Amino acid sequence: MGMLSLPGFLSCGKKKDFSLSHEKDSYSSDGDENKERGNWSSKADYLLSMVGYAVGLGNVWRFPYLTYQNGGGAFLIPYSLMLALAGLPLFFMECSLGQFASLGPISVWRVLPLFQGVGFTMVVISAFVTVYYNVIIAYALYYLFASFQKVLPWSECFSWADEFCSKTRIVNDCNTTLHGEIVHANYTFVTSNNLTCINGTVSYKPVQFPSEQYWNKVALQRSSGLDETGNIVWYLALCLLLSWMIVAAALFKGIKSSGKVVYFTALFPYVILLILLVRGATLEGSMDGIQYYIGRQSNFTKLMEAEVWKDAATQIFYSLSVAWGGLVALSSYNRFHNNCYLDAILVCVTNCATSVFAGFAVFSILGHMAFVSERPVSEVVNSGFNLAFVAYPEALSKLPVSPLWSFLFFFMLLLLGLDSQFATIETLTTTIQDFYPKVMKKLRIPVTIGVCLVLFLLGLVCVTQAGIYWVNLIDHFCAGWGILFSAVLEIVGIVYIYGGNRFIEDIEMMIGKKSWLFWLWWRMCWFFVTPVLLGAILIWSLATFSRPFYGSVPYPTWGTAVGWCMIIFCVIWIPIVAIVKIVKAEGTLYERIVSCCRPAANWGPYLERHRGERYSHMVDPKKEKEHEIPTVFGLIY
Repeated sequence: MGMLSLPGFLSCGKKKDFSLSHEKDSYSSDGDENKERGNWSSKADYLLSMVGYAVGLGNVWRFPYLTYQNGGGAFLIPYSLMLALAGLPLFFMECSLGQFASLGPISVWRVLPLFQGVGFTMVVISAFVTVYYNVIIAYALYYLFASFQKVLPWSECFSWADEFCSKTRIVNDCNTTLHGEIVHANYTFVTSNNLTCINGTVSYKPVQFPSEQYWNKVALQRSSGLDETGNIVWYLALCLLLSWMIVAAALFKGIKSSGKVVYFTALFPYVILLILLVRGATLEGSMDGIQYYIGRQSNFTKLMEAEVWKDAATQIFYSLSVAWGGLVALSSYNRFHNNCYLDAILVCVTNCATSVFAGFAVFSILGHMAFVSERPVSEVVNSGFNLAFVAYPEALSKLPVSPLWSFLFFFMLLLLGLDSQFATIETLTTTIQDFYPKVMKKLRIPVTIGVCLVLFLLGLVCVTQAGIYWVNLIDHFCAGWGILFSAVLEIVGIVYIYGGNRFIEDIEMMIGKKSWLFWLWWRMCWFFVTPVLLGAILIWSLATFSRPFYGSVPYPTWGTAVGWCMIIFCVIWIPIVAIVKIVKAEGTLYERIVSCCRPAANWGPYLERHRGERYSHMVDPKKEKEHEIPTVFGLIY
């Protein structure tokens, strides 16, 4: 591997870093505290970007379904506990880490060079996720454009439908009385002879809503499985290109431009959610949906099942976007003395409240759908893609002025997806900026466009006729164990190797001295509760692994193997970087390991005036030599 011979590569603080120019560029401003990297133009820019990053598509479709599935309102108990015990501690830790060093998710591991591979894993997983996440945004764009019609194309069984398409249940057969005897007969025979079915004996044909067939046959042109790739669906490819163009346009000046765009993309979805909730609550049957969501009586016996607690922990973990690198990247542009503690609490509470609020907006309309179609709510709602692109569009098609409601819903999905995507791409460009600051000063726009173009090309496989299978596969593997594994190593490395008390002292340099009572909760979580919970979730997830499915379609063996290869590619950087670090260090094996477990010489606050006595010895990265800039992927130093 050629990367091992680079000067200064992964050198445990022995080698020096790179220089940062003091020249002013168009991506920083006179009011910035950090002239080299720039800062958020205002506190509101940062908070809205964080809310936009954390609040995404999963808040609309995954949380409400999990709540219903796991005991209704009773699920809010483990959900709230997991927020306090696992989500918030990790969220606060990552925000503090990024703000303290003003570095991205890879460079920040100067704090513990041996674990720098964890940063690589975060960035690689974020890259994988951006590929399929923008495909989901492309789906929303397609439905958004399809809504500009007088009659929604999925409102009826049109020419693309088959014999199984129906808006209501179709009776197949039943028991009836004929000449004084009970017989089992076809429903056509029963109706043609003016007979009636005996209550409780009716069986129905397996039918599909028009919206379900439209999703599979028209929008996706879905093939029979991963083995049948088929052609690129041209209109989805165009929607994917448009979504990447929107992302690139919003990020052309980094946080200076994206920080303004999120005023709309982060706030307007709440307006649409409120409109949909008010409209849904006025519809017949809406209370059935609400009762389905939170239950007429919450099932507290569900709290005795381990699966419920696992679902609560994983939902909190993923919805807050911890261990993806994005929180570190966004927080790295904060001013040093920003109160990241209050920020973390505010964003976490906002994220969870949004999930609960979205549940009411979604299920009030699904209750109306069940009422109109004469089905129980349990038969019209599903998780994941089906909820967003089948059940909800079907419900909207039944409303007066349905194109308007459809437009609002998919516009909301578009905005929810975009601001999360902005932050994830910013994670990648921040990583490049940390290692190639002069390049990013002069060529930020071409680099941003280049990143988006490469990710667009990688995403084309996800807009083939087998594309939905690839989207589901990447989501199943890359957004799962790799993130959990990174989170466990992150908290163990910071708390047990770098030192939890030392990290608390770093935080106090930013937010001021706090009492021991203030830190009691955080110490309890960081030192014991959070790592134990995350470890248990990781082991549980691995132990209960089963062959992935998309609906009822199983993945071929080679597809599962590809999934494992993707996750191995994500996490392999952790041992590779650790080994190279040790090889590059000096002394005996034990001395090398110890050396790599100490912070690098250039670890500490980015600006000299913030270092104080604790970091007065710190090597200033701004004075280091230009020729020692690394060249491996533009990432490793």
